Amino acid sequence: MNSDFIVAVHALVFLNHKKSVVSSEALAENVCTNAARVRKVMAPLKRAGLVDTREGNEGGYRFAVDPAGTDLASIAEALGVRFVEARWHSGDADKECLVASGMGGIMDDVFADLDECCRERLKRVTVASIDDRIFGGASAAKSA
Repeated sequence: MNSDFIVAVHALVFLNHKKSVVSSEALAENVCTNAARVRKVMAPLKRAGLVDTREGNEGGYRFAVDPAGTDLASIAEALGVRFVEARWHSGDADKECLVASGMGGIMDDVFADLDECCRERLKRVTVASIDDRIFGGASAAKSA
């Protein structure tokens, strides 16, 4: 997993809290990254329908869906995030030894199961629940 997921969740919670159009520069300042990175992360969220965009001087992003119905698993899906994966495999599928030839596939299955466990857990966390944890259920009119 890279940090795009963290940037996306942070941005969506901030947009939900603001309840208005927010520029990529303002989002970047709040996330503590740069505006180009924010725009890169927001593009797949727009394609998934999670945010609307406005062009021009008053342009930016607006949260487009129900925060209580937007879980972190759907954000991960929009970004194509894998939480648990192997970037290296031991052994070699062409070896005669069953351990050496079979370990890569077995570990891929283990990591796929772990990734699915992460997604199932993230289905229980919503943008609204994060907002509630931050603001204690207080009005969204409170400034960030």
